[in-house]
Amino acid sequence: MKKLMLTMLGLIVSASAFAQEGAVQGETKAFQASLTPDIAIQSRDTQINGVSIGVWNENPGSQWQLGFVNGATGDSVGLQCFVFLPTIYNYAENYTGVQIAFVNYASGEFIGVQWGFVNITGGSFTGLQFGAVNYAETLTGLQLGFVNWATAAKSGVQVGLVNVIEENNWFTDLPQDLSKGMVIVNWGF
Repeated sequence: MKKLMLTMLGLIVSASAFAQEGAVQGETKAFQASLTPDIAIQSRDTQINGVSIGVWNENPGSQWQLGFVNGATGDSVGLQCFVFLPTIYNYAENYTGVQIAFVNYASGEFIGVQWGFVNITGGSFTGLQFGAVNYAETLTGLQLGFVNWATAAKSGVQVGLVNVIEENNWFTDLPQDLSKGMVIVNWGF
């Protein structure tokens, strides 16, 4: 308990220092605290370059988001996770960094690591997806899970029980369905 309190105190002191620095520059803010995106210290459109703490965070920027639900809009960079309690849901538009939650979602381009039960990237994914179910529109990197699915793979490997890359055309003599799915490992280059 003492370690938890010291860690929280350290985060608050660090965030306060960043907040003062951001206030002087006037371009961005360094600290966000929120219950929801609309019940927060900063508006949901304010760029946060620092730390966001809350139940549900949603801001663009370069930040460490600590909450049960974390959202990043626009082109954002950072870490979306909670230290002491599990994060339920992380979402982003275009994101570079790490998402750790039960469900991770990026609607656009994602570069980095998605680590959760379900990981979804609706655009181009570059990096590592580690979870029970992984999906990427275009895969460049590695998917490790029970079910791995990609529409296309520029340079990707899937390791799991069910691995599907829809645009694969390796075995032209076999039925088309067999060329797209593989057990244990699948790849596309």
